[in-house]
Amino acid sequence: MKTGVATVRAPQALGPYSQGIITEPFVFVSGQLGLIPETGAFAGEDIESQARQVMKNLQAILEAAGTDFAHVVKTTIFLADMADFKVVNAIYGEYFPETPPARSTVAVAELPRGGRIEIEVIARLP
Repeated sequence: MKTGVATVRAPQALGPYSQGIITEPFVFVSGQLGLIPETGAFAGEDIESQARQVMKNLQAILEAAGTDFAHVVKTTIFLADMADFKVVNAIYGEYFPETPPARSTVAVAELPRGGRIEIEVIARLP
């Protein structure tokens, strides 16, 4: 059985998908862009602004599902430019100071709405 996760503290889906899905004991969070939930605009043009907003959006969805970054077991990072890898690593590392999750990072040709970064996560429920 699966349950959808939705919160106004993260951007609404840009298509026919859920912000997240709970299928115990895991939560699967859809890829998040650096969009501000209230406006739908990017937090900024630069990778730092977008990466920080992505992490805020992920945090909001994880909390709505009843979990947090400490319970994340796998992430996938999609970058429009692999030159942003170092900056993203620094911001990402702030959220996973101990035992970071397994991770893949890939460069993509393009992200929705011209974003620079998108991250999806899988977390355990506490």
